Amino acid sequence: MLSRRLVRFSLLLTVLVFAALAVFAGCGDDDEEDGGGGGGKIDVSGVPEVTDGKLTIGSDIAYAPVEYYEEGTQNATGLDVDLAKALATALGVEVEFKQVADFSGIVGDLKVKRYDIVMSAISITPTREAEIAFVPYFGPVGTGILTPKGNPDNFAKLEDLCGHKVAAQVGTYQVDQVGVLNDGACKADPIDLTTFPDNPASVQELSVGRVEAQLADDPVVAYNAAQSDGKLEVAATGFESATYGIGVRKDSPELKAALEKALKQIRDDGTYDQVLKKWGQEEFALKP
Repeated sequence: MLSRRLVRFSLLLTVLVFAALAVFAGCGDDDEEDGGGGGGKIDVSGVPEVTDGKLTIGSDIAYAPVEYYEEGTQNATGLDVDLAKALATALGVEVEFKQVADFSGIVGDLKVKRYDIVMSAISITPTREAEIAFVPYFGPVGTGILTPKGNPDNFAKLEDLCGHKVAAQVGTYQVDQVGVLNDGACKADPIDLTTFPDNPASVQELSVGRVEAQLADDPVVAYNAAQSDGKLEVAATGFESATYGIGVRKDSPELKAALEKALKQIRDDGTYDQVLKKWGQEEFALKP
């Protein structure tokens, strides 16, 4: 009789121990799901833009590898898209990318509330900072010069473009750079700049030989050269570097603060580095 009672007690104790372990294991799983590798989800209850559970992002989705549509689809992909999804996970919301009508009007679109934020390889400049707030997240990134294979005009610096035909996307930092050059170093022999509504069109202008160089951000000129089957090459990079920022309206301080927390979380838990590695952009990781 005694031995049977001991056996029953031992069995009961074993069941209780396993039950307790299961409870603790379940709690651990919940923490991992909520934190995405870091802490729990960030509290966004006081952020009016995401009360619907969605973060709407305006972007010019034609700037590979930063953001672009997968060939033959309307599926947005790229560095910015993956980073935005990671930020949204940290915030506990969904993310939706929307194509802007024109990159040059992206700041104005944000100000009239067409989107919650804008994220589109936007260089932080004093002019833009005067209109909207930014959360720095990538870079600094410089301007690169894309040329035909062999760099026939031997472009090594921006000043070498004086007197030459150059293409760039309208509204980009590169257009501003050319304006400064034409007012200064290239004033006597200005750059003949042609602008296009999107970056692929300006690259095509170079490919067909109507311009001698094309200007874009360093990661983008490198990508375009790699995709050209050897017809184009990067002549030089790194001119006048600027950091990319997530654009936020100045009257959205709660959203800006939440994004800053989310960015810190994905940097701390390694997600940020994983995304940059996936797209081959580790050298442009945000500087501390």
